[in-house]
Amino acid sequence: MTLFSNPTCPHSHRVRIVLAEKGISLDVVDVETASLPEDLLDLNPYNSVPTLVDRDLVLYDSRVIAEYLDERFPHPPLMPVDPVSRARFRLALYHIERDWYSLVDDLERGDKRTANRARKTLRESLLSSAELFGVKPFFMSEEFSLVDCSIAPILWRLPRWEVDLPPTHARNIIKYAEMLFSRPSFRVSLTELEQEMRP
Repeated sequence: MTLFSNPTCPHSHRVRIVLAEKGISLDVVDVETASLPEDLLDLNPYNSVPTLVDRDLVLYDSRVIAEYLDERFPHPPLMPVDPVSRARFRLALYHIERDWYSLVDDLERGDKRTANRARKTLRESLLSSAELFGVKPFFMSEEFSLVDCSIAPILWRLPRWEVDLPPTHARNIIKYAEMLFSRPSFRVSLTELEQEMRP
């Protein structure tokens, strides 16, 4: 298997966390979005990363890749077994994608006004969810899951995006983030450039 991954992209980071959590070894090809290699352009009609190549199979959406890896390498499981819980987790992943990941481009490449608006939206959305971070040890779960793999890259980048969370209102989020960041799999998933995002 080969993963084409951008060393600073949160979508790529999400997949690398899944790989580290499951102890999957594969070839990781670091690519910059502005200059994608020719073979990737041939494989992926959307010219995007992450892109996973597993023999004849090519996958190029981070959520699809994460779920595929979880099913292909079932231990440890990162999604619940029962259909109701799985549906709840998928709904949480949909909200994370729509409410937080949709802001990444504006935060990374937007003009000052656009970035400020995205920064404010992300901050308010996180704070409105603050109580959910304290209900169980992990997000909505007693066990680490694909939901946590998706939230961690966003929380890791908050200082880079200048999104400040007041400790009084964000105590649960801060505690949750520290727990995720201390996991060995999370530390392994970080590229050098991602390590530099936080002191």
